[in-house]
Amino acid sequence: MHPDDTLPPAARTAPPAVPAAAATGRTRWGRLALVMVPVLAVSAALLAATAEGALAASFGVSANSFTVSGRSFQISADTLAGTDFVQYGVVDQGRAASYPEALSGINSADLYDLCQSVVQDLPFVGPVTLRLTSGTDGPPAHADRLVVDAHDLRGDAVFHHINIGQDASTVSGVPGVQGPPGGFGEQADTIRIDHLRQQTRSVSAATFRLPGLHLSVTSGDRSCF
Repeated sequence: MHPDDTLPPAARTAPPAVPAAAATGRTRWGRLALVMVPVLAVSAALLAATAEGALAASFGVSANSFTVSGRSFQISADTLAGTDFVQYGVVDQGRAASYPEALSGINSADLYDLCQSVVQDLPFVGPVTLRLTSGTDGPPAHADRLVVDAHDLRGDAVFHHINIGQDASTVSGVPGVQGPPGGFGEQADTIRIDHLRQQTRSVSAATFRLPGLHLSVTSGDRSCF
């Protein structure tokens, strides 16, 4: 199924249509799959080597400037639509450990039906879920200079005018977000992911607008997915 066939409900503001002039840059699913399968295999090998310390120089320090807790949390959205996308490998720094991640930077991003959740096990209580939602009805959540360090991402993706294998130190489009010289990177003019499901350890943004924000703390596992 082509990802453009699945759109947010009509009550929400639809992402801007791609201009006709940009249609020549549309990534075809078959062609994208042929390219991405070996890329994903290489990325997995790089992550494994980095964990062993063999390729630490190929991964940059995360653009997130804070020390991470190391706890993984979930982010989901019906649709993420963004402009100026970059990606390369980074290492998040915790107090007692380091975590290889794939940094995704998006200069301007809309997230429809956004959900974020983290589950914490508490003594004598059991699992407790902190859950945040936004953009469920009406306008989407919006982030400027969004930086996400993730170790698992799923969805139906379309990129326009994408470069895969670009030197991570030369990616542009997101101010202050560049990787190490010689690092493996990729860059695209636009990105769209339907049915986004992501496991991450850190998120930052210059601005994050959350219309219809709802924050809840509940007993049990109430994860986004």
